[in-house]
Amino acid sequence: MNFKEFYQQVLKIKNLPLPGAESHHKMSPLMRIQWLNSNKIEKRNPKRAGVMALFYPDAALETRMLLILRKTYKGVHSNQIGFPGGKVEKHDTDMISTALRETHEEVGVPTHAVEVLKELSEVYIPPSNFMVHPFIGVYAKPEPFVIQESEVEALVEVYLKDFMDKANHIEENLSTSYAKNINVPAYKLNGYTVWGATAMMMSEIKELLEQVL
Repeated sequence: MNFKEFYQQVLKIKNLPLPGAESHHKMSPLMRIQWLNSNKIEKRNPKRAGVMALFYPDAALETRMLLILRKTYKGVHSNQIGFPGGKVEKHDTDMISTALRETHEEVGVPTHAVEVLKELSEVYIPPSNFMVHPFIGVYAKPEPFVIQESEVEALVEVYLKDFMDKANHIEENLSTSYAKNINVPAYKLNGYTVWGATAMMMSEIKELLEQVL
């Protein structure tokens, strides 16, 4: 989809209600939903993080969404696909500041160049005990991305048309923090399987975009 047309339409999401947990559940293993129903998240005192779902035009002015492949390291999110973002730091004034700062650090996008359109529903990640606050932003005049070598293995630049294509909504047998070898709803994008919290956020984004595009 041409970015100019996309931008004109996507502004309408500002006035839409959030689909929330119902959209998250579409991309959640049943065991995750059962776990959330039987555990009180607030008692776990979760850490907080902000991430940015960034939409931008490529060289051909086609709309893309930016994901990143994280480095392999000793942690629960090692070698996973996600949105640019990270944990709150003391000098962050709010969650938007966190998401913008981390996006700048990880992929080199200037904070002033992102137009934040909407805060999405938060998503809790039990294995790392993080409550993640996602945002939708547009980067209308992108400069070349500059990855943070210590955090990012590769950029995953997804065409909007591929993200919206129902054929790329799959199920795959994976091992999660809840169980081994279970069928997990996921997206297949640019050859990567995107599942878990990122897929849940993407499900809400997709539902919003389907209402305006």
